[in-house]
Amino acid sequence: MESTGSRAGAAVPGPVLFARYAYPPNRLGLCGPEDAPALLDGAAAGADRQLRALALGFEGAYPYLRLIARENGIADPLDARVVDAYWLGSPLVARVGQRPMHRDLADRFRPRMDGADWRWLEAAVAGGSHPIHAFHVLEVFPRIGLLRGGRPDPIVGTMDACRIRWGRVTAVNGTRLQVDARSLELHEGRLRLGAEHPEDVAGWLGPGGLLDGAVVGDWVSLHWGWACDRLGAGQLARLAAWTDAALASANRTI
Repeated sequence: MESTGSRAGAAVPGPVLFARYAYPPNRLGLCGPEDAPALLDGAAAGADRQLRALALGFEGAYPYLRLIARENGIADPLDARVVDAYWLGSPLVARVGQRPMHRDLADRFRPRMDGADWRWLEAAVAGGSHPIHAFHVLEVFPRIGLLRGGRPDPIVGTMDACRIRWGRVTAVNGTRLQVDARSLELHEGRLRLGAEHPEDVAGWLGPGGLLDGAVVGDWVSLHWGWACDRLGAGQLARLAAWTDAALASANRTI
């Protein structure tokens, strides 16, 4: 497996990697337990036990991790390979079959959806959707909303902030990064990614500094206005490919 983490060749433990992506929406009160400072501090300190306890409170994300791990014979849902697969996409999620995914979604979401919405989600699973974060953002969220925040308007802008995006660093300004990134847009009734444009985002703060030293030219992953991690070439390619696949799936049932 390619290295995961913000410094080339240095793997980030799974619980820390999960927290880096989970903290930005958690700090806004959108998902997970109401203890964002503990999530941030635990990630910075590498507090494994603390982060594992907090991760259990993410009722949207954690069951996907559990499903991916179980279907790949991995004992730990917070194994770095599983966490990486959920946020960015990887062959691990492709190994989750339609039947276990359908059963998992039915247990979690069917009681909260009317018949038409549930049939719509079933069609997405039958059409080849996989249990990655982009699936939840593009196909579950529009029908259910954020687990703690409801379904806002305009919904496309919220979906764009929530999906895991990518951007190329063009400037480092203290704890802020300037990046060129693409945003989600609705064009003629279909979701797509627009042209690159500059954005100002917060850099992840930890004991090693801003993403352990992000520099101009780095590719970084983005979630709710935060740069969560530096992306290697393989990770970037996977994230782009799995995002394209999730968009194609969402557009079949939009």
